[in-house]
Parts: sequence; structure tokens; C-alpha cells
Amino acid sequence: MSLEPSESRPDETPIDACPVVESIEQIGSQWRLIVLHELGDGERRFNELKRSTGANARTLSRVLDDLGETGFVDRRLEEDAPVATYYSLTEKGESLAPVFDEIACWADEWLETDEFAGDD
Repeated sequence: MSLEPSESRPDETPIDACPVVESIEQIGSQWRLIVLHELGDGERRFNELKRSTGANARTLSRVLDDLGETGFVDRRLEEDAPVATYYSLTEKGESLAPVFDEIACWADEWLETDEFAGDD
């Protein structure tokens, strides 16, 4: 089976899509999106994020490390008793707020509430 000139193989990404694909790779996992969205409301302690996201400690720790490495999240350690770790969005992370707003508008227009309720 050969590909027509206009077809592309699944492993090839069109050059024009590269920035979009790269962006989604950095923020696109379920847990990353949830954490970024939660931090949009301001600085949070680790356990606050754990409760509000429903993530287990291992997953949340990994996600926060990944988001820190990619420059979306800052980590602040307070060594006074009790020791506390705080997380907040960097300028890069905060710049995603309009993106979340647009996604919410799109969802309001295109996703039916019944889909989330599991109704058929």
C-alpha cells in the first residue's frame, strides 16, 4: 500500500503544526492541566493541591516537578516549623489563563452537559 502525495504517515507531523503539538506536549496531560488550572487561583501548598485535584502524592509530585522543569510552576520552601512547600504559577504559567478561558468558552458552546453526566 503506497501513500498518495497528499497523504502523510502518522509519525510525520506537518511543519505548521509543530508549535501546536509542542505546546500540547508540555501542558496537555490531564494532570498537568488540572494542576495548572488549580494554581490559576493562586499559590497552594502541596496537600491543598492534592485534595483539590484528587491526585495521589506520587502523581502530583511528578507533575509538579515536570511543570517546574518546563517553567510553568515555581516551588517555594518555607523552613519554619512546620515545613511547608508552596507552588505557584510563573509568568509563563499565568500566560495560560486566556487559553483556559477560551477552552471554557468553547466547551460551553460545543460540549453538551449530558456528555459529562454520562447520559446516552
